[in-house]
Amino acid sequence: MGRLKGHMVYKVIATEFLPLRERPLHDNDEDIYLTLLKGFIKSSPMYFSYSSDLTNTFQRQAQIDQSQPLWMRADDRFFWNKFIQSDLIDFRTSGSRQQHGQQPAADPYILPVMFGMLEIAPTTIRGIRLTLALITRRARHRAGTRYFSRGIDEEGNVSNFNETEQIVIINESGTGLGGFAGGGGMQNGKVGGSDGREAQVLSYVQTRGSVPVYWAEINTLHYTPNLQIRGVEAAVNAAKSHFDEQIRLYGDNHLVNLVNQKGREKRVKDAYEQMIKLLISSPRESVKADSLSDEKLHVVEPTSQRQEFDRLHYVYFDFHNETKGLQWHRAQLLLDQLEPALQKQSYFRAVDMPADTSGRLDVRSLQTSVVRTNCMDCLDRTNVVQSMLARYTLNRMLHDLGVLPRDETFTADTAFESLFRNIWADNADVVSKSYSGTGALKTDFTRTGNRTKAGALQDLSNSVTRYAKNNFLDGPKQDAFDLFLGVHLPSTGNIGVTSVFVDRRPVPIQSIPYVLAFSVFFVLLGIFTRRLPDAATLPLRIFILFWMVVGAWCGNFIFRNGMLYVSAAPLVSFCKLHPTLFPRPYRGRIRHETIANDTRSTGQSSSPAPGQRKATTTPSPSFARTSCSACWWRDTRGA
Repeated sequence: MGRLKGHMVYKVIATEFLPLRERPLHDNDEDIYLTLLKGFIKSSPMYFSYSSDLTNTFQRQAQIDQSQPLWMRADDRFFWNKFIQSDLIDFRTSGSRQQHGQQPAADPYILPVMFGMLEIAPTTIRGIRLTLALITRRARHRAGTRYFSRGIDEEGNVSNFNETEQIVIINESGTGLGGFAGGGGMQNGKVGGSDGREAQVLSYVQTRGSVPVYWAEINTLHYTPNLQIRGVEAAVNAAKSHFDEQIRLYGDNHLVNLVNQKGREKRVKDAYEQMIKLLISSPRESVKADSLSDEKLHVVEPTSQRQEFDRLHYVYFDFHNETKGLQWHRAQLLLDQLEPALQKQSYFRAVDMPADTSGRLDVRSLQTSVVRTNCMDCLDRTNVVQSMLARYTLNRMLHDLGVLPRDETFTADTAFESLFRNIWADNADVVSKSYSGTGALKTDFTRTGNRTKAGALQDLSNSVTRYAKNNFLDGPKQDAFDLFLGVHLPSTGNIGVTSVFVDRRPVPIQSIPYVLAFSVFFVLLGIFTRRLPDAATLPLRIFILFWMVVGAWCGNFIFRNGMLYVSAAPLVSFCKLHPTLFPRPYRGRIRHETIANDTRSTGQSSSPAPGQRKATTTPSPSFARTSCSACWWRDTRGA
């Protein structure tokens, strides 16, 4: 990938699986596990370095002990292969039966791998050489695909959490060793940097993550999934855990919410605002409106600094209404609202300490807060806002370095402007693909500044592809996440006896899609088959009509009972994938009970017990349901 501060950075492009021992019995499930893992690793953007800590920002690296082994310094949130390395870590910390105590010789073999996006681009601006780098680190906690992973869990981990760091390195000599032999610390260039000038590192960090309340979207084959939100009060402790960590790591949090204020997304917006009001003391609200929106901006601020959570600052921006018709310049309204906070938060800036062999940096300024941005998916709208904030801060960096005059921006340098646009568009595509299965939307505008017909067609293609992948392919992908991260541990017993991947839905349910396919085939066969001139047409019409009726019934059944036909993730129960919807006593419990569909015996309708919710499908009365409809769905899918 290139050098970052003198360190070589690599991307994982190939892996090899070596069995520790051959099993006497062949296990079909193991073959599926291996297929899932190989496919996941092959398609995942993972990066590592033998001598630099890619899991930590430059600011965190400057504040931790550089003499520790690389894996001990790694940020646990972004140490993606930690589960895979767990046996080595246990050996390193505790030894074995033959070798007691700690084993520091194992340190070089425990190598943290980061999942996300990394791009390093040596460039020039106004004749001055510098390196522009962008690193997005995806958190391994509550990782998953778009509709299998939403909201927050009880430990305070949110879905699709990403930390993005924009880095500028100037006066770098680039003469240090690049491999593991380069040492364990951050390597510096030659004394004095390039041409005797100080080598400087500047970085700016932003975060994104799902709305921290208990919510989920359940695939039902409809283009718009079924949105479910639990009571906000139930998620207060989880939200406190989340923001406690965010404040400890980043300082004040400026929470930018971009979901729609109308339609189905309004429920998510209202839940988020209610949560913020519960967390901060004496909240003060202000709302701004204009001709396009009744709620252009909605700000919730604490009136005093009485407690830790008074460091949360909420800003809602009606992104879709304000920028509709490709009026992207109107996003400046949000920037104007945030500008005082951006000026106050500053950015990280440090220079080399040439005489320090451990590679420490002399810190000149610290970033004191962070902007946390979200929309529904934390993808397309979030990408636009994050790139806007990054542009603002990059101009400020170049002004402070003396590279640009105060009255100029880097937009005037077409080559540098193109580099900036493309590196952020690449980031949008990588983050989107790992979560939704396709690249981001509207990246033609991000890359070129213009909306094109080709870009509109690409967006249509991405939207259709997202629908297909989210409904029919994301189950195995979610299983691959859970396998790689150790969320699911395959059983070592009963090899070859039972399979978790067997489809246990009733045979009639499984057969309906095949009947639909046959119906379409027979209808097309009847329409396009050549007939003799004197052949009777009535039997053929009856034949076509019959199969049209059968096909219509099958299609209607599938569409009405979509949860039975979307892609399932059988390795982890639906309740555990969506803990936001079910209280702990009911979570993952497979307790079958018969629930009659008609109520003639009692004369009244039955209501679900606490923790239950009504099924969104209409199964046959003979089906057995569990304590929640989601677990019943999981059972019929074969987990």
